[in-house]
Amino acid sequence: VQLQASGGGLVQAGGSLRLSCVASGRTFSRYGLGWLRQAPGKEREHVATISWNDGTTWYADSVKGRFTISRGNAENTVYLQMNSLKPEDTAVYYCAVYNSGYVCYTGSYTNWGQGTQVTVSS
Repeated sequence: VQLQASGGGLVQAGGSLRLSCVASGRTFSRYGLGWLRQAPGKEREHVATISWNDGTTWYADSVKGRFTISRGNAENTVYLQMNSLKPEDTAVYYCAVYNSGYVCYTGSYTNWGQGTQVTVSS
């Protein structure tokens, strides 16, 4: 499966963005899909994940209450709605397939997309 992320951009602190991830290739109904990010000089970290089977979601503590991951009407699309953005949310955001294991561990993800840049100005 190939993943294509889009929707990044420049926004002021307190603003909102919605990221989209479109999957092509084989279906991944047995798995989930996650958003992860990498800030300059930092390691990649988990942001949010959704189970494709039942819609269960997981969030990093740093984004709980501000970000929402959801599935689109098309079965191959996932969104990340980001509200109340902070400068520390600045990063390249990636979508990737969650296979198994600890959901917050970046090694549990494969088929990483190319990433989309999110920049939050103060």
